[in-house]
Amino acid sequence: MSQARLFIGNLSWGVTDADLVEAVSAHAEVLDAKVITDRDTGRSRGFGFVTVETNNVQDVIRALDGQDIGGRAIRVNEAEQKPRERGYGGGGGGYGGGRDRY
Repeated sequence: MSQARLFIGNLSWGVTDADLVEAVSAHAEVLDAKVITDRDTGRSRGFGFVTVETNNVQDVIRALDGQDIGGRAIRVNEAEQKPRERGYGGGGGGYGGGRDRY
């Protein structure tokens, strides 16, 4: 089995992490579920992520996409991997710029 991270969108404001676990666990083993909230208000931002263990992530996505959770039809996709950020090297060297002084 392999792990996959699912993006769950179009969530109603009242959906909790436990609601996501309940909905997804019928189709795959849930390893983690998180509704994303606004840092300032604590209110749901209307989407979340669920990490599952499954042999076929596309079957799980097809089973869940459009399912009703909290009165809304959810949208489910495989989450995109964040690109690993590379540190930037120094600038390009160069000089201070401005006018030449003679």
